[in-house]
Amino acid sequence: MNPASLKYQRVLLKISGESLLGSGTAPHDTRFLDYLSEEITQVSRLGAQLGIVIGGGNIFRGQTGTALGVERITGDYAGMMATVINALLLASSLRSKGCATQILSPFHLPQFSTLATAQNARQFLSAGQLVLFCGGTGNPFFTTDSAAVLRALESGCEAVLKATRVRGIFEQDPEKHPSAKFIPHLSFDEAIARDIRVMDQTAFAMCREQNLPIIVFDIQTPGNIRRAVCGETVGSIVDSGP
Repeated sequence: MNPASLKYQRVLLKISGESLLGSGTAPHDTRFLDYLSEEITQVSRLGAQLGIVIGGGNIFRGQTGTALGVERITGDYAGMMATVINALLLASSLRSKGCATQILSPFHLPQFSTLATAQNARQFLSAGQLVLFCGGTGNPFFTTDSAAVLRALESGCEAVLKATRVRGIFEQDPEKHPSAKFIPHLSFDEAIARDIRVMDQTAFAMCREQNLPIIVFDIQTPGNIRRAVCGETVGSIVDSGP
């Protein structure tokens, strides 16, 4: 496919750490990691430029640590380190499929990463490399959703693709409420006013300010990343509205 036929030439893919959970107490499902790498590889071969942010909730989450008595700031930094592990594993899987990757971090980790700056991100993406952003924003009290939007804006992305385990946005959690109503489209104002939890309020506000659309979709359906970058109807979209 000619890159000119893609609706979005450059996107930021946000993946939750929980999506990597294996069976039982295993933090990683190697089969899903391989599946995810294949889905990303196929989109990269179409000519799309992908930045990727993956959470660390399969290993450690700052808010979970607080419930266990861990100081919030310490817990948040531990969660950031969890995203480093996930980025390393995903990058390795992508390289095994022939993809060129770069890991960018807000921390000084020269053994395997480059500093996360707008200039570095744009340079690597323009060169056709898959860029994996780890370490969140580098600051406590920010979620990886906010980090994903920040990196998307720094990188000049045209959309944020929010990967989930369900079809898109619903009025209630469909995993707890099977009859919950599906919402195919929301404006940023509606998402914020209704406290839609698929991303945090800071992430929605940043996207609203910069008019950066968010596409929420089921990552477990093969081909959905490709459909999203090609402009096909998939999942739910949050944008500035009509």
